[in-house]
Amino acid sequence: MQGDAPQLQMMPGQLLARGVSRALRGHDFVTVEELVPTSGLRVDVMALGPKGEIWIVECKSSRADFQSDRKWQGYLAWCDRFFWAVDGDFPTELLPDETGLILADAYDAEIIRMGPEAKLAAARRKVMVQKFARHAAMRAQAARDPGFVNAF
Repeated sequence: MQGDAPQLQMMPGQLLARGVSRALRGHDFVTVEELVPTSGLRVDVMALGPKGEIWIVECKSSRADFQSDRKWQGYLAWCDRFFWAVDGDFPTELLPDETGLILADAYDAEIIRMGPEAKLAAARRKVMVQKFARHAAMRAQAARDPGFVNAF
């Protein structure tokens, strides 16, 4: 089908991110993918809620993908809640109990375990909302203007 063509070019983690983004929209969150909160970190999905809540979701497509992730704890300082997103075949017992869990596929997702809340300081929240807005605006401009030089 023509509508499914972009899926063929997406990696497994990107497919999970798409399902997560669709599901979070149903919770009144908007999302961006591959946002850099600080040098050396790049989150798979950052979600911004209606009250300014910031959630980070890391998408893991396999056991090896999860076990090779040495930076995930660095993301905790940049969000109010942290989640893992995995598919139904992922061995969820590997994931830390003190983190959120989302089961996802390319089309939808379900929050299985809410990540504990650790509210960001106001100054950090302001920085993250600005990064989110700039990232989203650059993505929108790149989509509208094929000649736009992407600064990511």
